[in-house]
Amino acid sequence: MSRAPVTLLGIDFTSAPSRRKPIAVARGTLVGTRLALQRIDALEGFAAFEALLREPGPWLGAFDLPFGLPRELVLSLGWPREWLACMRHYAALDRAAIRDTFAAFCAARPAGAKFAHRACDGPAGSSPSMKWVNPPVAFMLHAGVPRLIDAGVQLPALHAGDPSRVALEAYPGLLARELIGNRPYKSDERAKQTSERLIARKDIVEALEQGRTRLALRIALTHAQRDAVVDDASGDRLDALLCLVQAAWASTQPDHGLPAQVDPLEGWIVSAQADASAGATSSDRKASAPTA
Repeated sequence: MSRAPVTLLGIDFTSAPSRRKPIAVARGTLVGTRLALQRIDALEGFAAFEALLREPGPWLGAFDLPFGLPRELVLSLGWPREWLACMRHYAALDRAAIRDTFAAFCAARPAGAKFAHRACDGPAGSSPSMKWVNPPVAFMLHAGVPRLIDAGVQLPALHAGDPSRVALEAYPGLLARELIGNRPYKSDERAKQTSERLIARKDIVEALEQGRTRLALRIALTHAQRDAVVDDASGDRLDALLCLVQAAWASTQPDHGLPAQVDPLEGWIVSAQADASAGATSSDRKASAPTA
């Protein structure tokens, strides 16, 4: 008797979900190299997100939020060096304390090296997980990771949990940049929701449908799904779709495609290449994608 396909999830996360800015969740299944999008849900609060995490498996989700802090930062602050203890310590802080602590860390460092980075930031082109503004990814970690822990999901290379519910850190900007370079494709600001960005979203979706990425998967969309993704000027639906592709790729790889050596405090961004050139990292996780 054949096993049912694993449900794949791509999650575009926000630290303050609302009706105006929900958490976008793309659901799909993979058969061969064909990734079929089932639907994209909008979660308007954390209760819905927590319910998602507790859905019975098997599922594998790629989440657009950092799962760890830079080791350099943790050691400098004297915080616990073991991931779970560090995350428990971090979760106990309020956002004002996080902001003040990280701002003081940055203030004591020279220009051009204000932030500490994780090993995956260079290969992924992502910004430091300690960044607290534009948007506040440090607060995304603060809001998201404790909920993953409490739901008992498994975080490979970081934390043991239910092996039928697997959560991986994703970054849609990594895949978007491969497809359209640094062209901006989204904005929450109406004034920046231009025709050029609309065309960029169309180009990304077309490339995903044709499988023109190194992940070699083809996304299958209905006409209505394609229109909904392209017409979302915020890019949230498209980012969820990009995360879904990363989840699908990870589902086909040994050890979910993670490098053989992952820092057990920092974690890793799925599909980032460990041997890729580090390059320059941006000042902000979202802005490091082609969005500005």
